[in-house]
Amino acid sequence: MEISRSYISPNFDERNTPINALVLHYTGMEDFASAIYKLCDPTVSNRVSAHYVIDERGRVFSLVAENKRAWHAGVSFWRGRFSLNDCSLGIELVNRGHELGYHAFPQAQMASLLSLARRIVAEHEISASWILGHSDISIGRKLDPGELFDWGYLAEGGIGFLPPIADTVDNNITNITNSRNRRDCSFDDLLDDLLTSIGYAPDCEGRVAAFQRRYRQNRIDNVADHECVALARALPQGWGER
Repeated sequence: MEISRSYISPNFDERNTPINALVLHYTGMEDFASAIYKLCDPTVSNRVSAHYVIDERGRVFSLVAENKRAWHAGVSFWRGRFSLNDCSLGIELVNRGHELGYHAFPQAQMASLLSLARRIVAEHEISASWILGHSDISIGRKLDPGELFDWGYLAEGGIGFLPPIADTVDNNITNITNSRNRRDCSFDDLLDDLLTSIGYAPDCEGRVAAFQRRYRQNRIDNVADHECVALARALPQGWGER
């Protein structure tokens, strides 16, 4: 895959932590030019950057070297670790985002992302549980890459894991019912425990919606139910963790 180095961002610092995470974003800007300008602008107070940008035609641009710490994640948390900039690589996908006209990600863009992600995951030995969306690690603050992002396409290509809703719910409904009877607890209690064990920041308003935006994109209502519990139960096994 050809990677352009036509644009270099000055917005980075030294990396002192090994890479173990990949974080996916959308740019949330009007167009490619606006996104590049923002990601390479050294004059603003909230300077941002990413290691890679992929435009809607599938062209890949390297803005920050992987051995440097780009500023893409901001305030973030996953699995006990704060400030995911320290340990992650960030990929920005050109998309106007929820505020400017969110739309599906073109196939050419997704194909380039899959190719790039495969190389990154293999080279840095990133586990499936550390392939993340910005909304996973910055709950309530970020929505990207959002409910139109095709996580299933990446999973089919060997990047991450997406439980199939129908099969997962059918296989887990008895266990879910038994858990509720034994513990006399609600779906809220069950899902709350599961989301914490998966890696989401505890005690965050909107983390059920963040989970749904990633794993049950057809209904994002921030309400715990049997589908959400079944999907959350399936993740560790799909990640190869049990």
